[in-house]
Amino acid sequence: QVQLVESGGGLVQAGGSLRLSCVASGNIAGINVMGWYRQTPGKQRELVATIFSSGTTNYADSVKGRFTISRDNDKNTVYLQMNSLKPEDTAVYYCRVVRTALNLNYWGQGTQVTVSS
Repeated sequence: QVQLVESGGGLVQAGGSLRLSCVASGNIAGINVMGWYRQTPGKQRELVATIFSSGTTNYADSVKGRFTISRDNDKNTVYLQMNSLKPEDTAVYYCRVVRTALNLNYWGQGTQVTVSS
């Protein structure tokens, strides 16, 4: 099992910044993809950004140029730096990690991000 603990959410004004963190613990061997997703009421959870063990990153079009995903393998942590935040970025943000070889994935409990206009 893998446990994920997210932090860094909160309330910020439009144009502001937040940094989300997600620490993985437990049986973390073989995790090769780490990412962030978000969800608003009544909508499906959507991809925000992912980062592979190679360092390759992938972003949703809506956050390109504003958000940056990174990982610290020594700390088993993935980060999401969010700049130039917009009200439409308001959502619960979830961390997800994947063991592709075993077709296993794990989700964090979510952290609320609220951007006021």
